[in-house]
Amino acid sequence: MSDPKRFAAPQRFLHWFMAICILAMLFIGVGMVSTIAPKYLTLVQIHKPLGIAILVLAIIRLAMRFGYGSPALPADMPTPMRLAADLSQYVLYALMLGMPLIGWGMLSASSHPVILFGGVHLFPILPVNADLYAFLRQAHTFLAFAFFAVILMHMSALLFHKFVRKDGVFETMAPVLTSHQIEELNAKKS
Repeated sequence: MSDPKRFAAPQRFLHWFMAICILAMLFIGVGMVSTIAPKYLTLVQIHKPLGIAILVLAIIRLAMRFGYGSPALPADMPTPMRLAADLSQYVLYALMLGMPLIGWGMLSASSHPVILFGGVHLFPILPVNADLYAFLRQAHTFLAFAFFAVILMHMSALLFHKFVRKDGVFETMAPVLTSHQIEELNAKKS
């Protein structure tokens, strides 16, 4: 596997597509728990299949990460920053995989079906159990807030790398680059 300067195009597409899906999912979740209006049912009908879609996309994305690899971090990046970058990736993947699984488990424990688009029902992954449901519901809520916090930290780090360090880390996942940015990246790697 070579040492790429940027993530592969399919990785970049999936990253940005999932970012939109995850942010939508988090805001839909907040909307669900903050309303008793009729729109609650609509939000639930979107939230469940979107969660499963995020789970499937996260698995694909993880496979792509192993298949394509990832660009090396800048050589001059301090060790604590390098550690934070590595740990944040593990936390993000854990949340992308864990949140949908906890939601699915929570619904299974409460005997509520997970219905996808087209009326497809997913099988329950946990037995019906009120105590387990209550625990998973609290975990799902807590982890949703943690996900918001991690996303904010991720975005802050991105802006720090783009505007303060100017080290090319942002450009590795940028959806498109200007010709000037391409020249700068090539000059830094030479």
